[in-house]
Amino acid sequence: MTAQPRWVRIVGALAVVSSAATVWLALWVTPPDKVQGNLVRLVYLHPPIAWVAIYLAFGLAALSSLLYLWRRTRSLFWDRVAAAAVEVGVVFNALTLVTGSIWGRPSWGVWWTWDARLTSTALLLILFLGYMALRRVPADPEIRARRCAVAALVAFVDVPIVHFSVVWWQTLHQGATVLNANLSPTIHGSMAWTLLLGFIAFTLMFVWMVAVRYRVEVLSDRIGDEELEVSLAERWAEGDQAEPVAAGTGNGNGTSGPGQPFVAEPSGSGR
Repeated sequence: MTAQPRWVRIVGALAVVSSAATVWLALWVTPPDKVQGNLVRLVYLHPPIAWVAIYLAFGLAALSSLLYLWRRTRSLFWDRVAAAAVEVGVVFNALTLVTGSIWGRPSWGVWWTWDARLTSTALLLILFLGYMALRRVPADPEIRARRCAVAALVAFVDVPIVHFSVVWWQTLHQGATVLNANLSPTIHGSMAWTLLLGFIAFTLMFVWMVAVRYRVEVLSDRIGDEELEVSLAERWAEGDQAEPVAAGTGNGNGTSGPGQPFVAEPSGSGR
């Protein structure tokens, strides 16, 4: 196994440092909110996680799938990138729902409600879990890649629904804090800078995780190819060993051998 590229290690180190800085600022530097109090500290965690899951991970998966389906850029490289992005995105999608429930319990009084934003986000998780299940179906790598590329594009249709759900329907979930329709952030000062750092930290973490997961995907394919070659070699060896047996020299039970005519034994008891 070869060592990780240097840039991957650098990104990983930056992700750790920026995440630690985000935690320090969120817990000990930024002030509590006038309305939500200390509950506002989840804002430095929940939106960046959702950003990675919904936009970065599944967006990269859809783009990579599209590039694979296009003949001019068709390569298993894009299939592996899509697979890595989806696997990381599923983890962050689940964390989005968990942190959202922790935030929703004191804000709404319930852990879960069938709100449009929550429901569409949960549906997104189910769709991409289906993508991961489809990758486990035995098939030729090219066929599997084509099926999964189509599945990723179909699942991505839910992403704009998640994004515009707070606009299209009247929901409990609050609207955009930074990228709203008026492009006027509703968060300022140290809170805004900490939120921005949180986005940077989780973006770096996503890049590092996808790079590592892509490498695992390459190694898995390589191991699968080697196992296939070993299996084929064993089958060929079994075929070579079976040829002398097929030629046969007779077994003394009336079967024919080389240069001997076949003589059938009489049946019955001779009465």
